[in-house]
Amino acid sequence: MMKIATWNVERPNDSSKTRNTKIVDALKEVDADILILTETSSIIHPGEAYNPFATASLLLLDEPYYKKGENRTTIWTKYPANRYMKTYDGFTSICIGIRTPIGDLNVYGTVIGIHGNRRESFNIDLNEQLADWERICGIGNICVAGDFNISFADNYYYTKDGRQKINSCFNELKVENLTQNIPENIDHIAISVSFLKSLKPVTSVWNEDKKLSDHIGVCVTLG
Repeated sequence: MMKIATWNVERPNDSSKTRNTKIVDALKEVDADILILTETSSIIHPGEAYNPFATASLLLLDEPYYKKGENRTTIWTKYPANRYMKTYDGFTSICIGIRTPIGDLNVYGTVIGIHGNRRESFNIDLNEQLADWERICGIGNICVAGDFNISFADNYYYTKDGRQKINSCFNELKVENLTQNIPENIDHIAISVSFLKSLKPVTSVWNEDKKLSDHIGVCVTLG
């Protein structure tokens, strides 16, 4: 059995210590083997069992609203990593090869469109990340996880073009979006069908009241 989870934790900072503690407690309860956090910070540490792999520090962008320790995506893994793959935008997406008990998996953690899906920057981000996914799928099995800024089960938050492009790409690459049927959800976990084989994915969610973050957390258990 293996658990992969993702959560946008909505930029935790030093002034919200109670919330930070509750976020970490929630992550420990989920106890994922691979955890992809977005809009995160070094303040959030799920435990000593994990090794972190993070996107570049946002302070390097020289934009004053970012705070020390903040980054857009961190992959936390209990399994050993065996490679690093360059992504289109090192401030937003990160991809590492992870050696899991099921087999090698290239985990691509990301935010698509850091200002949501209604700006042209979303389309640029999406097109470049689609190219990343295609290239990495040529190397081996992929898991794309993080904040897609697109819902698939309903009209909660999406653009028709964005949804269509992601679905078409996953269909062509034979990648299954395991969280697409979760309502009011824009954070997803998609994995190569060849990696899943005969495994039966089970999805679960937390933070449904959105008190700890404005996103729910989603988890896929493979067993």
